Amino acid sequence: MSEENNFDLIIIGSGPGGYVAAIRGAQLGLKTAIVEKDENLGGTCLNVGCIPSKALLHSTEMYHFARHGAADHGIDLTNLSISIEKLMAKKSKTVDQLRNGVKHLMKANKIKVFSGLGSLAGGDKVSVRATGQNIDISGKHIVLATGSSTIELPFLKFDGETIVSSDQAIAFDKVPEKLAVVGAGAIGLELGSVWARLGSQVDVIEFLPAIAPTFDKDVSKMAERIFKKQGLNFHLNTKVTGLKKSKGKHVLTAEKGDKALEFEVDKVLVAVGRKPYTEGLGLDKVAITLDDKGRIPVDAHYKTSAEGIYAIGDVIPGPMLAHKAEEEAVACIERIAGQAGHVNYDVIPNVIYTEPEISSVGITEAIAKEQGIAIKTGKFNFAGNGRAIASDGTDGFVKVIADKSSDKLLGVQIIGKGASELIAAAVTHMEYGGSAEDIARTIHAHPTMSEAMKEAAMAVDGNSIHSA
Repeated sequence: MSEENNFDLIIIGSGPGGYVAAIRGAQLGLKTAIVEKDENLGGTCLNVGCIPSKALLHSTEMYHFARHGAADHGIDLTNLSISIEKLMAKKSKTVDQLRNGVKHLMKANKIKVFSGLGSLAGGDKVSVRATGQNIDISGKHIVLATGSSTIELPFLKFDGETIVSSDQAIAFDKVPEKLAVVGAGAIGLELGSVWARLGSQVDVIEFLPAIAPTFDKDVSKMAERIFKKQGLNFHLNTKVTGLKKSKGKHVLTAEKGDKALEFEVDKVLVAVGRKPYTEGLGLDKVAITLDDKGRIPVDAHYKTSAEGIYAIGDVIPGPMLAHKAEEEAVACIERIAGQAGHVNYDVIPNVIYTEPEISSVGITEAIAKEQGIAIKTGKFNFAGNGRAIASDGTDGFVKVIADKSSDKLLGVQIIGKGASELIAAAVTHMEYGGSAEDIARTIHAHPTMSEAMKEAAMAVDGNSIHSA
């Protein structure tokens, strides 16, 4: 093998975990290569996930405001219309800009990019298979960062037309008249919101008794109430059973208790989660065995059972979040380089990018009770916040959860405008082991939405100033 194909570090996968790992490796002086099977760098998040969905959410939020809120501000938008073609072009422009950014970062950091399906070939070897050619490369350290793929239901197999995943639901060429969304988690709520704003009749079917089920009940209930007002229909405690054709129409079938339900649909978005992507990775060549959930087992330093091979991101245990993969990427590479990389898994924020947004960090009130932790909580509604009133952002609240005896912050949940940005303050305080009082005594600019965080922290001890 030629010297040019020998590397200190090889990354398989170029999503948020993979490309960040490659850049950190190059920064630390490692001769680095990255292998990507798809046409573009950036993985699911950049190409068909986080970024395009947020572009659509932003565009449709503006359209929704123009239709339903502008008149209250004295803005006359008579004869309002929308072009799906231009909407999708704007989304694509955003994605292209970031694709080019990642490509530039690879070049700037002198990272060798190999296009093709990367698989482990035994020892320190990686085989890169592309159309018409195979290339073998070797690396002292190999990091698996292949991400995840959508989960398909056996009785609702994706056809890309009627039964779709999020990959297709971010790229419809017209607004479906009737859209059924299976799953009321982040993806289902976000894309359901997008198409409801554009005029779809959206029915969200959820097997569990609440939407956004990883949040506390008070958050989920408020979210359900708000999204119903926005036009989403929810069917909870409901099990989808299949799809049939009746009188030339597609009909989604479901059960709620003993009652059979039917939904006439044009599209069915299946959004029931994601699974680790390890297909064709060649794990058998290095004797790596997956766990019962299809994940690659690793130790605290992201080492697999095979010498010199590491794994990060969605293919290992933990929440499937881009920022979790990024942090693991940095920690893993720093460990390889002999530094003390570390990820604090107790303070990984979680966000649903609807309007209003929903965010959290740490444990919920329900989990605290399950674990027998004595807690005290404080809540502040945005309806009492001056900036929220001035900005049409009064829906929602901040909830702070603290240890009853020590006052240490255990968790924060927010439903409200800009919750994805507000949660960072809670993460910061929790990172250094801060207390509810630390937030309460931190000066927040007035008027800002962030004051609701301060008020909620003050409410933990019953000292909120602006609560009635």
